[in-house]
Amino acid sequence: MSDPRITSSIFTRGAVDLSALRTPAPTPTPAQSGPPAGAPGGAVGAVTVIDVTEATFQSEVLERSLTTPVVIDFWAEWCEPCKQLSPVLERLAVEGGGAWVLAKIDVDANPRIAQMFRVQGIPMVYAVIGGQPVDAFSGMVPEAQLRQWIQAVLKAGGVTVAESTDPRLDEADDALMSGDLDVAERAYRKILADSPADAAAEAGLAQVGLARRVAGADPQAALAAAEANPDDVDAQLLAADIEVLSGLADQAYRRLVGVVRRTAGDEREKVRQHLVGLFTMAAPEDPAVAAARRSLASALF
Repeated sequence: MSDPRITSSIFTRGAVDLSALRTPAPTPTPAQSGPPAGAPGGAVGAVTVIDVTEATFQSEVLERSLTTPVVIDFWAEWCEPCKQLSPVLERLAVEGGGAWVLAKIDVDANPRIAQMFRVQGIPMVYAVIGGQPVDAFSGMVPEAQLRQWIQAVLKAGGVTVAESTDPRLDEADDALMSGDLDVAERAYRKILADSPADAAAEAGLAQVGLARRVAGADPQAALAAAEANPDDVDAQLLAADIEVLSGLADQAYRRLVGVVRRTAGDEREKVRQHLVGLFTMAAPEDPAVAAARRSLASALF
C-alpha cells in the first residue's frame, strides 16, 4: 500500500452490506482500553479507542455510530504499515477527547467483518456514521492529511469543528484529499500568490510534493536501499519521505540532519531544503520540529 492519497473511489456510499452483522449477538465482554497483546500501539482510554470483535461489532460500532462517528482501523499483527498507522490514529483519537471513537479490528481474528467491508489489503480505515460506512482509505497517509480526513468525518457526523476562514483553502484541501494533485497544487499556489505567508497553503503544497515523490515507491525497498547506501542522497531523501508518511517524522528529521553533516556544497543545500520542506507539514508547535531545527543549525554551523 504505497499510494498515500485518500481517494473517494475506494468507497461508494451503500456499497457495503452489513445486514449479516446486525443479528443479535452474545452479551459482549467489556471493551478493552487498548489493543490486544501484539497489536500496534499502546493502551489508551476506552472512551476513545476500543477493540472490536464480531460479538461486539453491533454495539460498539453500529449502535455507537448513531451518536458518535466511529473510525474503524483494520489491522493485523503481521502488517508492518499497520504498526506505523495505528499509533497515529490512536494518538489522534485520544487528542479528539471522545469526539470520535477508534474501533480496532484484527482481520485475522474477525475475517467475516473484513469480508463484509471488502477489505482486500491493510491498513484499511473506514468511517461509520449513523450505522453506515461513509468514507474510507487504504495505506499510509501523512498525519496532516489524516487530520483533514478526520475533520471531514466529524463534519459529516454533525460534530462542530473549527472552520477555515478561507474557502479557497477548503477547496484546495478537498482536491488534495480526493487525490487530484494538479488541482490542489494550483489552488495552493494561487493562495500563496495572494498571501505568501499562508502557513496552511504552504503545508498543503508540501503535502502535494510528498505525495508525488512517493507515488509508486515500495516503502520497504526504499528504506532498505537507504540503509544499504548511506551516501546516496536521493535514497536518503526518499527514505525520509516514507518515514514522514509512516508517522515517523522525527526519525526522518534525524536521518536528513545526519546527511547534512556528511555532505557539502549543492548536495548539502538540496538536503537542507528538503528537510525544511518536511518541517512545513508539521504543526508549528511540534517539539520534534523544534529539536530538528536546533540539530540542523548545529550541523550547518
